[in-house]
Amino acid sequence: MKILIATDNYYPNVNGASYFAQRLAYYLKKHYHSVLVIAPSLNHYEETSQYDGVQVYGVPSMPLERIRVPFPIMVALYVEKAINQFQPDVIHIQSHFAIGRNAANTAKSLHIPIVGTNHFMPENLVHYFHPPKPIETMVINMGWAYCLKTLNRLDAVTSPTKIAAGLLEKVGIKKPVSVISNGIDLQIFKPSNDGAYLATRYKIPTDKPVLLFVGRLDKEKYLDLVIRALAKAISQTPITLIIVGTGAERSKLEKLAADLHLQLHIIFTGFVPDEDLPNLYTLADCFIMAGTVELQSIATMEAMASGLPVLAVRAMALPELVRDGENGFLFEHGNISQMAEQIVRLLGNQSLRQKMGQTSLQIIQSHNIDRVIEKFEALYQEIAKRKS
Repeated sequence: MKILIATDNYYPNVNGASYFAQRLAYYLKKHYHSVLVIAPSLNHYEETSQYDGVQVYGVPSMPLERIRVPFPIMVALYVEKAINQFQPDVIHIQSHFAIGRNAANTAKSLHIPIVGTNHFMPENLVHYFHPPKPIETMVINMGWAYCLKTLNRLDAVTSPTKIAAGLLEKVGIKKPVSVISNGIDLQIFKPSNDGAYLATRYKIPTDKPVLLFVGRLDKEKYLDLVIRALAKAISQTPITLIIVGTGAERSKLEKLAADLHLQLHIIFTGFVPDEDLPNLYTLADCFIMAGTVELQSIATMEAMASGLPVLAVRAMALPELVRDGENGFLFEHGNISQMAEQIVRLLGNQSLRQKMGQTSLQIIQSHNIDRVIEKFEALYQEIAKRKS
């Protein structure tokens, strides 16, 4: 099939939605489909490039904070141009913003089957502005209404977890939502990887348990709570916390670590290249995720595929991956003492870690990327048949 992926969030952006779009394009091409991605260009002009062997059509864009956004007046013309030239059998949008919305408009006018995957939660954005509660609620409701305006026009809608699908139903989506995981390549993320060279690069001690976080260093990840829990746990068991990633909160987190006298116990690696990341997981003994707005959490799946037990907040879709007492423990948001107790309980018990890590490997099998691509292929064929 000829499959066009339209997204406002793509390489080099570092976040789950961008990674999902990149992996979807790559593995669809690997399954012998013809794939074109429409995304913001990396410059202010139109450009065609390749990333991971996939053709990318760049819509002229401008920088905004850490991302690029298409020029509003021109985006519709460029999106329509790319679709007309590629003539896809199906379009898969990854957002309801400028590129996704205009791709949906063009698909409807040309009667091209169209599916959308939702990665959006307005709750991810409003806490950066600290509005009063009534205004926050109003902004969230407006955000969902704007999102649903696009999703309700599509031929099919997907979401990575049951919780995320239920959230769409709760806010009023009129379409049935198919649950299809973001997926993980179990040939890349696996326990047999070797990260010894990274221990040297990042000066990671090998004589005490390692707790790992991978992701954006942004407010909704609540890494400040993880650091405060570490301060409590460190008095009971030796621990090294590795924080992998970049983001707006890094300087604040480093200051907090210094204020709590944890500089010798926390390593900030910054951005770790894709070719090194699978190996880095194997240096850890346990993974932690305290983010409260995870629609699935690709990083948590990568950790599980690497054979790690997981400590996760009991929020959003994380309990679908982390089964409390089986492949890790769940803690309540904001309960630093409980988080610290669980860190000590797991990192102080090697046999428990190994047992829970094996359970993580069993659970993650159903998220194998090849199964995920087969589900999307079936969905594309279904809506194409229905449309014809």
